[in-house]
This record gives sequence, C-alpha cells and structure tokens, in this order.
Amino acid sequence: MEHFDVVIVGAGLSGIGAAFHLQERCPGKSYAILEGRDAIGGTWDLFRYPGIRSDSDMHTLGYSFKPWLEAKAIADGPSIRKYVNETADENQIRENIRFNHLVQDAAWSTDQATWTVTSLDKATNETVQYSCNFLYMCSGYYNYDEAYTPEFEGIDDFSGTVIHPQFWPEDLDYSGKKVVVIGSGATAMTLVPAMADKVESITMLQRSPTYVVSRPAEDKMANTFRKYLPEKLAYGLTRFKNVELGRIMYNRTRTQPAKVKKMILDMVRKELKPDYDVDKHFTPSYNPWDQRLCLVPDSDLFKAINSGKAVVVTEKIDCITSDGIKLESGETLPADIIVTATGLNMKVLGGTSLSVDGKPVDFPSKFSYKGMMYSDVPNLVQTFGYINASWTLRADINSEFVCRLLNRMDELGVRQATPRIRQEDHNMPAKPWVDDFSAGYMQRMMHLFPKQGDRDPWRNTQNYALDKKLIRKSPLEDGTLVFDNSEQEASFKKNHPQKNNEAQGRTAA
Repeated sequence: MEHFDVVIVGAGLSGIGAAFHLQERCPGKSYAILEGRDAIGGTWDLFRYPGIRSDSDMHTLGYSFKPWLEAKAIADGPSIRKYVNETADENQIRENIRFNHLVQDAAWSTDQATWTVTSLDKATNETVQYSCNFLYMCSGYYNYDEAYTPEFEGIDDFSGTVIHPQFWPEDLDYSGKKVVVIGSGATAMTLVPAMADKVESITMLQRSPTYVVSRPAEDKMANTFRKYLPEKLAYGLTRFKNVELGRIMYNRTRTQPAKVKKMILDMVRKELKPDYDVDKHFTPSYNPWDQRLCLVPDSDLFKAINSGKAVVVTEKIDCITSDGIKLESGETLPADIIVTATGLNMKVLGGTSLSVDGKPVDFPSKFSYKGMMYSDVPNLVQTFGYINASWTLRADINSEFVCRLLNRMDELGVRQATPRIRQEDHNMPAKPWVDDFSAGYMQRMMHLFPKQGDRDPWRNTQNYALDKKLIRKSPLEDGTLVFDNSEQEASFKKNHPQKNNEAQGRTAA
C-alpha cells in the first residue's frame, strides 16, 4: 500500500489548486491526487454541451496565483479546461495524478493516525488502497453519473431525442431541428443562444422565471490594466475589484431586496422589446440571490429573443407526447429534441463513505467547522465553494488553511487535528449547511449534509470577506480544533508494546 502525507481527491479546479498550494507552502509533504475520470478539469472536462461557459468572471474563478490572461472574462468551457491543464503542467502536478481512480471509502485509524483510502481503478476494475495522514476532498458536490430529471408523464412516448446537458452526445446534429430546452437556470440560458443560429426553432420552457443579468464578456478595465501593468499586479487589482463589486451587490440583495429587484428588472426591460412580457417571463417570485442569479454575456440570450430565433415560454408541463410537449394550458410545443436542463444531483464528498475507528460517519449528525471540516472527524478538509461568489475564492483559502494546519501540526509534533464540539456549543441550534438559499438542487439534498451552527467557528458563512478573517487569520488553536495523538506518544507505543498493553488492561479494568 502506497503512503502519502496528503491524498487529494479530485483533479478539477479545486484539486489542481490544492496541489499547487501544497507544493509551495509544504514542500516536504508527499501527495497524490486520485481522480475518478481520465482527464483533468472536473466539471470543465465533463460538460461538453453547446456554449458551455463560466457564470463567474475568470478573474475570480481563476486561481489567486495564476493570472487569467485572455480577453474574455466570461470564458467558454474549452478555455477554462486549457487553463486548468496549463496550471497542472506548468507546476509538474500531472505526474502526481492517478487517473481513473474512483474513491469509494476512507477509514481513519487513530492508533496509526492514518486514513486508508479505497478506490476503484476503472481501467483494471481492481480495488486499490492508499494510506495518508491527511485527506483533502476536492471532488465537488454533484453526481457525475446521474443527473436530475423530474418524472415527465409520457416521456417514453416521445419519438425524438431526449438529452440531459450533463451527457451531451458529441455527434448530435441539431441543425434545422425544433428544440425545447426545459429549465431556467444557467445551463438553459447558455444553450438557447448557443443553438439558436442552427435550429429551426428553440424554446426555453420554464416553470418559473429566474433573475437574469447581462454583463460584457470582456472586462475592459482588466484588459486596460494588463496593457500598462505587470501581469500579476493587473490580475490582482481586477480580482480585488470584482470581489468587492460582487460583495456589494450581494449585500444589497440582503438589505435592499426590493431596490435590487427593480434595478435588475429595469435592466431586462431595456434589453428586450417594449411589448415583451417581462413580468411573466423574467420576474421571479423570490428575492434576488435567494437563488443564483444567471449571468448572460453580451446580452446573448436577449439578442436571441429579440431576433425571433428563441422563445421563452413560462408554463407547467402536462405531459410529453410523441411529437412534443403538451402544456397545462392545452398548447403543445412541437419538438424533435427535448433538452432536460433540469439540474444536478448532489453528493456528500462525492459519494465517499467515511468511518472513524470502525464507526461510519453519519454526515447529517455532524457540524461543519468553518465550512470545511466535520465535528469529530480528524485530518479531513472538504472544499465546497460559494453559492454567491466564485468557487475558487473558497478553494484557494481552504488550501491555504490546509497548509497552515499541516505546518502547525509538524511544529507541535502531533498527528491529529479534530474539530470538537465545546461544552458551550452542545445546545446550539442546527441549521442547514447552506442556509437562506432556496434553489431546488440544494433543497433536495441538504438533509444529507452536515449542519452548521449559529456561531463561529461552526458557521458556513458564504461570505468571502468574513472567511478571509475566519480562515486565514484566526488562530488554529481556538479551543475547538483539538490537536492530539502526538508523535512522541506514537513512538513510545511502538517501542514499548508491552507497557502499552498493560496500560490498556488497566484502563479496561
């Protein structure tokens, strides 16, 4: 069994970033990345549907340490995939990746201060085990093998093609076809303008509207900075600017939701023709950022609607027929292709089963420490990004924390760091891990996730500014993160097995 100081699970944005931080900040630590697929990139390699792009700007979705140098800040999937692969190759990370290794479970032994990680080698269909002192989960939060599709009556009667964007066929020819995209999230709003020029017709069929904001694909200020300033300085200034603008916008949605709602809808009305029914098709029943805002670059969705190439229909589905979709209103939308852009299925830790000293970890009974560790689970950190800001902002500070923690453990001569519920926290209320966010994909699965408390360090703040203080600057020895299992004690046990057995006997008596 191969042993590493750290095992990273996942070779997407988070995992490659984690490896970089480890190499830079903990150069003496050995590590391996276990990746279930055969490529780097995670989400950005898996999804291949038309128009796939980021819905965050690349100056914040990009890494803190690698400037984004392309003109477009709202980047397409292939460009992001290239960026992640470049990061891996520039820093010799690829050689540490074990591809096609799907992690299935991880078992912690306190005596050994070791995780035993079991993975399926999909190339050989054999089980492989690795051991490590620290486990860093960068596997994302959704099921790569199963997407979310509601039960649609009559779907089996449809004579055309049904596709979920998560599994887009490479050879699909949609030229001259009648297409209906079911959904109103970022994926649907990407697909519709991307496909509009080739199809006979395309309809975005939504049960209810989503807030939509148009933004230039290029960040003019970022491109200007890059002309006159060193790359890293230009990137840093742009990153700071965009983080602050995002923070201000989100805070306004919490304190002045009505004003923000009016501002967004006024912007939408300016984008569309005067007689367009914005109230019906682009006015949600909830406040901004109760669910994610959808970003459309250069008004592409609005342009497709204005041109007549794309149509938005806001109706509930009655059933699927052989040649289309029948609505509750009685109208039928003809279709050759139905795209179910209906969301994701979430997974806790990518579906990995955990146990500590032989006892399975019951995730819903655990509290989340700073949004990245679990109560009573030693030497494990998970990266789960923000719902209101770029994923990588959180991934970067999590990796900084892991490195700081590993180095401090070495200084103290201990092998284990475990978040423990303090006496004063035993009666704190349990709240959903992600609170104040009503998106369906979250609501369907939150009961399977750890909880958060109502106080630090048990809050999962979803606030980058607060997290920078809480994670970067607050002391590691905070009375909650318990350091024990010393190297000295382990050495004594190893060298004096008889005395250790005698001590265990006295404890049992």
